[in-house]
Amino acid sequence: MSAHDTVLGQDSVFDGAVPPLSSPMAQAAPAHGTHWRGVLAAIDIGSNSFRLELAQIREGEYRRIAYLKDMVRLGGGIDSQGRLSPEAVGRGLACLARFRQRLGGLPAVQLRAVATQTLREARNRDDFLARAEQVLGYPIEVISGREEARLIYAGVSRLEPAQHARLVVDIGGRSTELILGHGQTPRLAESFQVGSVSLSERFFPDGRCTELAFRQAQTAAGAEFEEAVQAFSHERWTDALGSSGTASAVSQLLAANGRSDGDITPDGLRWCIRQCVAAGSVQALSLEGLRDERRAVLPGGLAILAALFAEFGIAELRPTRAALRQGVVFDLAERIRAEREHNSQGWRDDTVADLQQRFQVDLQQARRVQVLALALFDQLVVEPPFEARQELAWAADLHEIGMSVSHHDHHRHSAYLLAHIDAPGFSQSQQRRIADVVLGQRGGLRKIEALLAQPRRAVQVLALRLAVLFCHARCVLLEAPPHITLSGSVATLTLDPAWAAANPRGMYLLREEAQAWARTGDLTLQLG
Repeated sequence: MSAHDTVLGQDSVFDGAVPPLSSPMAQAAPAHGTHWRGVLAAIDIGSNSFRLELAQIREGEYRRIAYLKDMVRLGGGIDSQGRLSPEAVGRGLACLARFRQRLGGLPAVQLRAVATQTLREARNRDDFLARAEQVLGYPIEVISGREEARLIYAGVSRLEPAQHARLVVDIGGRSTELILGHGQTPRLAESFQVGSVSLSERFFPDGRCTELAFRQAQTAAGAEFEEAVQAFSHERWTDALGSSGTASAVSQLLAANGRSDGDITPDGLRWCIRQCVAAGSVQALSLEGLRDERRAVLPGGLAILAALFAEFGIAELRPTRAALRQGVVFDLAERIRAEREHNSQGWRDDTVADLQQRFQVDLQQARRVQVLALALFDQLVVEPPFEARQELAWAADLHEIGMSVSHHDHHRHSAYLLAHIDAPGFSQSQQRRIADVVLGQRGGLRKIEALLAQPRRAVQVLALRLAVLFCHARCVLLEAPPHITLSGSVATLTLDPAWAAANPRGMYLLREEAQAWARTGDLTLQLG
């Protein structure tokens, strides 16, 4: 047994036919949250498969407790209008219901669920996510392609550590991620919108396999990767690793049929393709080690691998069992540690600092606004959740990045940038939450009415708006944070009469602010 196998521990896997809720496996979850001490969970809502990983990290060692997998084929259920079909939605929700049964009692802070390419592109993703979160019982984050790549590398680099430069390849159902890294640091990460599901559907309809189809599919995949050839040139890395389903499936095929010891080579790929063409279709393909649930997406996966080998000069690809879900577990452990220590610098803090530098943010002003916004928020919310407080802090840090576009309406530019920029460590869902708060930093409140319907989010907006108002002259107008209380839906701001008399402009702005909140109908602001 390899050291890697020892670290991962034993698998508890179901593939394809998932056990019903009444099965012993589905009922294996502890009934109470206290039994989950030290356990972390990651859910990967992929385009082809949904996966649940339960693990512990003790003294830096990763120990798998259980691994559950269901071939949902969510990405195969996108119709011509870019919407998830009712059938695909049903399969996804049924799987998440089974996952929930296995997770009974697990505290929410110990789980992170992430969704990838299919939910990045599905037009009805918000409808699906709303239902999925209700069924699962935990929030789900949609992550960007580059964030997916970063997390994949986090899993690979920690479970298979090495000090030399490596290329990591992860072929998913509707996207492929490439990561160039050294040690535990990803130097370059990119995501390409081509995957085993999408390519198989396009070039191998009904599973038919021909030489022409493989040539056309490889050309299409190569066109996607062409722009990255120089950035990921084989001179920049020593060896290549393949993560996730496609690399694992092809590796098992080659090993089971005596074509290699599991490593994937150009000769091995050509042999696999010849077998597919000779069979004429994936349904007629009879090979040792080929699992039924992999048949439909095998041709597309082989074509992508062939394109990767040709474009990047890969001579050998070694499969690794480390994947996105392990990276999510490691990342979650770091977040929990950051919350516990309150002063731990993580990926997201580094990203915020990089964005401040990139967009030439006035750091002193950002700091003034952040300190005051947090002081107000801490008064308005009893024992505020760490993550909500952090999101407000990041919003304050970045509320002026839109100044780099235009001073006029800079809050709108800031919000747009925050919602769409690649920000390592942040999910797309979290970026949008922060962007919404930043959008509400000034001006009318109707543009964020949906956000204000959520009481805690409304308080975040109020704290940021007041902090921006008090610091609008790019200096601190107060010697100490003002006193503010929240009773029901009424926030009362109490000001020193002497300060009010000495600051007529500030009082004018505060009265305007109170009127703006009075027009929203939810949270209101009173001046005491």
